[in-house]
Amino acid sequence: MKKSVLFILALFVAFNINAQLDRTTAPKAGPAPKVNIGKPKSFELKNGLKVFVVENHKVPVVSYTLSLDLDPLVEGDKAGYASLSGGLMSAGTDNRSKAEIDEAIDFIGASLNTSAGGISAGSLKKHSDELLSIMTDVLYNPSFPTEELEKTKKQMLTGLKSQKDDPKEISSNIKNVLRFGKDHPYGEILTEESINNISVDDLKSYYQTYFRPNVAYLVIVGDITVKEAKKQAKKYFAKWEAKDVPTYKYDAPKPFDTPMVVVSNKDGSTQSAISLSYNVDLKPGSEDAIKARVMNQVLGGGSFSARLFQNLREDKGFTYGAYSSLSSDELTGGFNAGANVRTNVTDSAFTEIIYEMKRLRTELVPEEDLELVKNSLTGGFSRALEDPGTVAQFALNIEKYNLPDDYYETYLERLSAVTPEDVKAMAQKYLTPENALILAVGDVPNMKASLAKFAKDGKVAMYDFYGNEVKAMPLPADLTAEKVINKYVDAIGGADALNAVNDYALEGTMSVQGMALSTKVYSSRPNKQCMETYMQGNLMQKQVFNGEAGKVISPMGEQNMEGEALEAMKVESILFPETQYAELGYKHEILGADNVNGQGVVKMKEISPSGNEKTVFYSRETGLKVKEVSNTPQGAVAITYNEYTEVKGVKFANKITQVMGPQTINISFESIKVNEGINANVFDI
Repeated sequence: MKKSVLFILALFVAFNINAQLDRTTAPKAGPAPKVNIGKPKSFELKNGLKVFVVENHKVPVVSYTLSLDLDPLVEGDKAGYASLSGGLMSAGTDNRSKAEIDEAIDFIGASLNTSAGGISAGSLKKHSDELLSIMTDVLYNPSFPTEELEKTKKQMLTGLKSQKDDPKEISSNIKNVLRFGKDHPYGEILTEESINNISVDDLKSYYQTYFRPNVAYLVIVGDITVKEAKKQAKKYFAKWEAKDVPTYKYDAPKPFDTPMVVVSNKDGSTQSAISLSYNVDLKPGSEDAIKARVMNQVLGGGSFSARLFQNLREDKGFTYGAYSSLSSDELTGGFNAGANVRTNVTDSAFTEIIYEMKRLRTELVPEEDLELVKNSLTGGFSRALEDPGTVAQFALNIEKYNLPDDYYETYLERLSAVTPEDVKAMAQKYLTPENALILAVGDVPNMKASLAKFAKDGKVAMYDFYGNEVKAMPLPADLTAEKVINKYVDAIGGADALNAVNDYALEGTMSVQGMALSTKVYSSRPNKQCMETYMQGNLMQKQVFNGEAGKVISPMGEQNMEGEALEAMKVESILFPETQYAELGYKHEILGADNVNGQGVVKMKEISPSGNEKTVFYSRETGLKVKEVSNTPQGAVAITYNEYTEVKGVKFANKITQVMGPQTINISFESIKVNEGINANVFDI
């Protein structure tokens, strides 16, 4: 009987509870949780070094982060020297070589990193004194070895070649130049010239000028007491000499009065890398900072529920992801919205981005959408607090940006208080597509005309990797593909000289992702070819064609060429096919004038007899081939030709760079032999 009564009572209670709940409305969020952030202890050395200590005794490790508080620097014709100086501080000291530093750090299981903005290091507590000894040796006595500088410069130059075919890097350069100007620290870009201009004296000058304790903070986090930290700070950093450090002021970059529409070409691309960006006046810790962050999170701040993602990916299927960012900065902040989209929807994607920006300016965000965003940001903030270093970073921010002492302790309260009206107000203030740089990097001929509608004057400008406007001179009205090919044939020696070549052999070196390889190329009439690649004298790959059959040989085995690959090789192995393009069945079409690395070129489409298509660029001045781009199943492959060398009346490009995605191959031929005979065994299969 008791069980029956209890059961009926339970049903009655449940019925009444359900009757009072409105399940069509999400429950209101509770009050923002209180945040109790432990304040780090701080003190200052006589030389002006400010030290912050965060104790965390859970694990026996200690980290030391030395950061410089500097104004942005204009590096001029030596752009890149500041980062090189910081990066090479650990490449050797007056007391240790780079190898000795690396070995000492590895021996104690520590980490050590240097940059233009400071030094960071960490180790087990028991090794902290030894670590600080190495860290301060790097701080006080960097020697900047010439050989390390030259090696790093070569790596930078190689990376620069790869970046020229990376839509993300092209877009970044153009945005920086057009939004800030090349004479602004945020508008400077690396060039081959600026890298080559950097000397050891430049690195030393940066170090001696800016690495000073009176503009530095030392953050110590981990298994250490304040007393121990003071002892270490005084022992290792007190002798660091203070000195006045230059400060710089810059005028705020001028905004765009109307949308500026810009394209940059990447031949062979099936996608466009698009961005809509501009500068904003948003300082760290300002009254708008939290509200503006919430607004951007609603628009495209990284979650799958963000409007740009939902619109461009889920609804339209234009892209795999679309995002936006809104950054604060002491000098000038910035807004950017972008995605990688199919070329044929480039203009439509911009239309949808602008639509979502305007919708936030005119409509209130639904409460439930806003709560999801605020909950996500609350979770991220709370998780960040699990890292003891976050507490120290908060303290640094309060110090650097003059924030209220309780700025982070009240952060979640202010986040929770953001309303739909606040989001709309922030959108009206910071979402201004009418003053944006609208930029697309991709196949210009297939997208440029459709973007004109976004410009008030209907003009679409074209810029290159360096942020220079490309103004190609119109081609002569009577120019034909045949004339371009004939000029190239004459440029490399002329038909008679080329037809007199029975064979040639090239030997050189290759650099692939830091690996040093060697290569040999043999060609013989009528259409025999062999290419070999070696590593430390061992054959890595051999591709050979004897005029009828082909084979690829590697340590993994042998594979016969078949089908389209074999047919393509029959044509590609012909010596100087340019002298007989018409007879062979090649087809060409002039696509227009263009610019490659600062030189005017004629851009042509080439279709081989086997049906393979590529885009080829010939110098308008010299007639020489400077670049070609082809599409493969693995993606677009770009090859550039430099430094032609004449041998027996015929010119060969002895420096070649091949870029496919993130991989760059640099080839340099040191030996070129013409008509000296090739052993027939080379072409054996």
